[in-house]
Amino acid sequence: MTLNRPARPRALISLVPMIDVMLILLVFFMVTSTYLNLDMIPAVKPSKGAAGTPQSPAGTLMIRLGAAGVPVLRGTALDAETLQAALAAAVAGEPLTQVVILPSGAAQTQALITVMDSAALAGVTRLRVLRLEAAP
Repeated sequence: MTLNRPARPRALISLVPMIDVMLILLVFFMVTSTYLNLDMIPAVKPSKGAAGTPQSPAGTLMIRLGAAGVPVLRGTALDAETLQAALAAAVAGEPLTQVVILPSGAAQTQALITVMDSAALAGVTRLRVLRLEAAP
């Protein structure tokens, strides 16, 4: 006669405590971490020219749009037609000219759209809008 002992049930490993610990760690790191402002203008290291003098990156125009809604290019306030002509001349010289529009927080949306329309009519294909905010 053979007696068969019932097999002992195997110990189950519960994942609930591990999940609880992971959620606590996730909340801790979310609360204590700081986030970078990824809308910053990237810093470009100037390249050396043939004569050894640093050259500025060509093909980038920055248009500042203040609270009054007047676009400023290279320190000169321009109207929409003059801005379009200046951008068209820049695109004619360098087809891959990048235009960066920097509107202030108080600028009207219509002024931003007007500048973007002027850039599109001038033939600009690389256009970025970066909103400037004051640091707290």
